[in-house]
Amino acid sequence: MDKIWIYVWKQRKLGDMVIIERGGSPRPIDKFITEDKNGLNWVKIGDAPEQGNYITRTKEKIKTEGLSKTREVHPGDLILSNSMSFGRPYIMAIDGCIHDGWLLIRDHEKKFDLKYLCCMLGTDMMLFQYKQMAAGSTVNNLNKELVGNTVVKYPSPAEQSKIGVYFSTLDGIITLHKKKCDELRNIKKFMLQNMFI
Repeated sequence: MDKIWIYVWKQRKLGDMVIIERGGSPRPIDKFITEDKNGLNWVKIGDAPEQGNYITRTKEKIKTEGLSKTREVHPGDLILSNSMSFGRPYIMAIDGCIHDGWLLIRDHEKKFDLKYLCCMLGTDMMLFQYKQMAAGSTVNNLNKELVGNTVVKYPSPAEQSKIGVYFSTLDGIITLHKKKCDELRNIKKFMLQNMFI
């Protein structure tokens, strides 16, 4: 008789596995914004892409003097929006700083595959937990305690890697098709505008 292997995914509180910190802003922020190319990338919600999970650039930079009042992030860190685009995770591909509209999630012990963690944190299951835990609060924002108390499932490292690659590939296909659809819509719009001149 063949052996059947059943792998059970473990469950733990996210805060027991990763470091979660809130971003911060030097005040008044206008005095810290700079055009200097050596300034620090200032990651705002508007810098997050509509498609994809990577923060690759920022529109603004802040002076290095503002570093003590904010939270520094590096490539491979994961950030989670705590308001507006509530609970949306992104992977940092650049160095920068985050304001208090973001939470930093740093996996020092490498318990998670980064792509897997990013996919999992954006699932409906996680959004449901965030909303349940935030219920009754006057402001619908996430904080590090709330996110840290969510229960996450984590399979073996090999499974995490396969899941992460699968969904990253799928995201790439979706982005490619979205760009193609946008191009076709623009062609249609151009043709309609010029057909009846």
